[in-house]
Amino acid sequence: MQLKKILSTKLIASSMSPFSIFSSVSVSDRVASFREAETHLFEFAKTRFAHHAGQDEENHHFELFDTPIKVPSVIKDATCQVHEDSASDSEGHSLHGVKVVNKRLSSGDGNGSDPTSPPTKQAAPLVLLHGYANGSLYFYRNLMGLSHHFGSVYALDMLGWGMSSRPKFDLLTDNNTDSNDSIGANNSIGTENGNEVSLDTQRQVSSAESFFVESLESWRQQHDLPKLTLAGHSMGGYLSVAYAERYPQHVERLILLSPVGVPEKRPEDENRISSMPFYVRAMVKTSRYLFNKGITPGAFLRSLPSSRSKAMVDGYILNRLPAIQCEEERKHLGEYLYQNSMLPGSGECCLSEILTAGAFAKIPLVHRVASLQSDTEEGMEVHFVYGQNDWMDYRGGLDVQRLCHKRMLEREESLKEGKKQPAMPPKVSVHGVSQASHLLMLDNYEEFNAALIIAAGGEKSLSPSAPRPAEFVCDEAARSSLHKSRTIVADEAGALEFFRGPLWNRRFGKKAEDDEAEEGEDVGVEEKKLEEQLAR
Repeated sequence: MQLKKILSTKLIASSMSPFSIFSSVSVSDRVASFREAETHLFEFAKTRFAHHAGQDEENHHFELFDTPIKVPSVIKDATCQVHEDSASDSEGHSLHGVKVVNKRLSSGDGNGSDPTSPPTKQAAPLVLLHGYANGSLYFYRNLMGLSHHFGSVYALDMLGWGMSSRPKFDLLTDNNTDSNDSIGANNSIGTENGNEVSLDTQRQVSSAESFFVESLESWRQQHDLPKLTLAGHSMGGYLSVAYAERYPQHVERLILLSPVGVPEKRPEDENRISSMPFYVRAMVKTSRYLFNKGITPGAFLRSLPSSRSKAMVDGYILNRLPAIQCEEERKHLGEYLYQNSMLPGSGECCLSEILTAGAFAKIPLVHRVASLQSDTEEGMEVHFVYGQNDWMDYRGGLDVQRLCHKRMLEREESLKEGKKQPAMPPKVSVHGVSQASHLLMLDNYEEFNAALIIAAGGEKSLSPSAPRPAEFVCDEAARSSLHKSRTIVADEAGALEFFRGPLWNRRFGKKAEDDEAEEGEDVGVEEKKLEEQLAR
């Protein structure tokens, strides 16, 4: 097939190239453009999204920084594709990020937002991990507001993204699937969900996770942080779970922001695709073909002429983030995303190692989160936060809560019978941010901030006028006396009414009737269009 040949020679080749096959732009020039966009977003964080202009900036310390880390053991070649001065020895990599310190909180003088309030127990530093193809400055709208509770907030470019080191994603198979490994730590995942997971798959997933988990742990050691409040968005949420499995003693609370890979695949998931309009099914088939060939979104963009790839990114920002009305803000965020994708591929290549073509995890998190351990008797606190118009399935969070509730009942029964009690399961909460999509930190940043502060136990520090997210609970827990919540919560019927699904999905539904007229066409038409585009 001609499409296959083109993809093999152009897309795959371009993913290995330091820059687009259509462009002569050097890596150093792209780095400079990325840093310029990052600087603008950094300034927005300090000024435009502060509660009290001038005063907030005076009471806070902002810093862009790089932290040397050990090279993860699974990497074959430690050479960085971006930073020429990065050595290939054990200290040759670095993680880039932004740090915000609330000087008043760090000095113990009250709650930050209210100088007259008595000192309260300070939450563990908040560490934010971005989603797939994003970066640390995707949280530019949130940094100042979050620092009013957490005191210290770190947002990191994970290894292989942003301005962190970008080694090739060519990994050794992680054969260490013992009890200290994130995969081996949960012996149930291969059988509990009814699907056998081969040892090869477990090792493949473990290696991909180690790329990120080992680098994050090395970063934590360098900063001497005994405990973290770890919050990860989308793919960052998935990797936060992998970190919490291996290093539960360093996680005070786990906050999963529209995480990918939680639920198991349901029969209706495929039925939903089959009921979509023709052109949508064509796009799904084409994207799955690219996915199965190991072609990442970044590799696809790098295979296009620069004008075309830039236009696609700008269109994405315009259409997916209507909350950003400022043209200047859209411009710099678009440039940040664009240059992040155009730099040599690294972390982006984890996609097919961890997920299937339908964005389901090869080893779903639903059972892994429920098996998380804690060094406290109360068990680990886990909070799921979804946008009202999210394309991630909020039911994944409720499924985890349901499973943990079941284990809690079993634990109570063991106590009554005088048997040895199993480990305390995590305490799981599910929150919903109104008027927000998958990029909820940008869509509704104030309610997003409130959700994280509430998740960290800081609801009392919020002003009465601050927006509050909704909270939901599975039906089993709602009927149980074991469930205790700080706020009034809704059951699954309330969740079904609140979560509306992505806007584009609702648009597809409205156009379905018109598109049925195209039913007789073949999906090959879309593939032919893609062939012609790539051939140009």
